[in-house]
Amino acid sequence: MIQNLAFSVGAFVLGVVVVIWATERLLEGMVGLASLVRLAPFAIAGIFSGLEAENVAVGVVAAHADAPDIALGTVFGGGIFVACVALGLGAVLFPLRVDLPRRVLLVLAASPLVAGLALIGDRTSRVAGAALLVAFGLALGYLVNASRRHRFLAAGEALEAAEKSRQWWVPALLTLVGIGVIALGAELVTFGAERMISIYSVPAALVGMIVTPAAIELEEVIRQAIPAKEGRPDISAGNLVGTVLYFVLFNLGLIAVAAPVRVSSLTRELDWPFLVAATWLAAAFLWRGGVSRLQGGVLLLLYAAYVAAHLWFR
Repeated sequence: MIQNLAFSVGAFVLGVVVVIWATERLLEGMVGLASLVRLAPFAIAGIFSGLEAENVAVGVVAAHADAPDIALGTVFGGGIFVACVALGLGAVLFPLRVDLPRRVLLVLAASPLVAGLALIGDRTSRVAGAALLVAFGLALGYLVNASRRHRFLAAGEALEAAEKSRQWWVPALLTLVGIGVIALGAELVTFGAERMISIYSVPAALVGMIVTPAAIELEEVIRQAIPAKEGRPDISAGNLVGTVLYFVLFNLGLIAVAAPVRVSSLTRELDWPFLVAATWLAAAFLWRGGVSRLQGGVLLLLYAAYVAAHLWFR
């Protein structure tokens, strides 16, 4: 058992190191891409960093396997984890100061409400799923458009620095390498976390909404903290906004279209309200100009309350 635990911890730690390295490469690549296509790094982060292949894959496969808690957990549990733990712990480590377009924050706050369309009825419907996919396209398009008209803190300096490199393929390569290696590191993090969980026999009832999303999204804490530490709070914010939009609109829409799943009363009455609360609280903090260490602590407490509620109701 000790050897198994040591192997699991080793895989987890190696995964964290790999994700940190890859996040720094991805950060360089996204700033360079922003210069090439004349977009703010915030928008590039929202488009590229928000799309997480492992989350999509787990959700769709679980839906086809008729495992609704795991499928919907990648949406609701994952979204709550990102808004509370990734943003909250990232802010505790490196407070976030950023000026975002107000209407983008309204889109962020509205996204979990729109996701509620998929919860009407006993199963997610394909019609609702298609509506969510359309909403996602509109939301992402608006995010890109709004970012063109908004001057982000320090974004101008970042673009000017990126323009000094005339080799267009360098930022593209860095972005691709960053995304690919982050996926590899995330697999190691997930593998190590799940093995540690199995060793300590976490109740199976918590796997769907708490354990699996947390294991899959652990690297999000690093992806939030590193850009803020490196003086790129707009990229941290873009990662948050893009990830939430992908999770609650694109991923849920894809699950509903590909393989409609059963919707439990617990998902409707506990997970969805917590997702709305977490997203609204994060949006409110960002509306006021960022997330302080104290506000990050509040987000972490909200996640603790979410876990406690699941332990109570399970």
